[in-house]
Amino acid sequence: MNEVTSAMLLSLRIASLATMLACAVGIPLAFVLARRRFPGKSIIEAVLTVPLVLPPTVVGYGLIIALGHDSFLGHVIEQVFGSGILFTVSGAVIASAVVSLPLLYLPTKSAFASIETELEDIARVMGANPVEVFWHVSLPMARRGIASGVLLAFARALGEFGATLMVFGSQEHRKTLPILVYDLAYESGSGSRAAPAIIVLVAISLLIIFLCNRPSLAGRD
Repeated sequence: MNEVTSAMLLSLRIASLATMLACAVGIPLAFVLARRRFPGKSIIEAVLTVPLVLPPTVVGYGLIIALGHDSFLGHVIEQVFGSGILFTVSGAVIASAVVSLPLLYLPTKSAFASIETELEDIARVMGANPVEVFWHVSLPMARRGIASGVLLAFARALGEFGATLMVFGSQEHRKTLPILVYDLAYESGSGSRAAPAIIVLVAISLLIIFLCNRPSLAGRD
């Protein structure tokens, strides 16, 4: 297996896991924040979306501080799992999930906010509990915004470089596609060797943009 194929498979694995993690966190939060008003809401939203504007290296540094051996959270993780998560695939997944979360959260929140609350009220009157209302009414009606957010989050996680480089590192035979491109094009000075990895990244990105622009996701039936 050549280095581009290996890097592509690792990138797809990390991006898929990161997207699932972002969905598990972002979709419920988007629903709650689209429907509820409470003190500190703006602070929570700022924390969720700030990775969108911060340099990825700053996000990566923050994760190193938060998850490192000397931190409380890092110590707990080591006690529970027997080892830390920095410079592991799990660390790369967390880094990619953090930077991709805003791209999932924002369209998902907008989709939930656009739902007529009367429809949810009707479901409650008919005896549905909050979980049933969310699962059978809110979630299906927000599916287009959620699908767009999932695709964008996956694309962001797949192309993440700065935060992943700091948390995962550039390990021999364990490189993501963006890290491989950097190593080949800049550190080794072989731009031609980096071309296949660049082509793969561009092709996947174009495919995701094409899917996002399809009428079924763009709201045009």
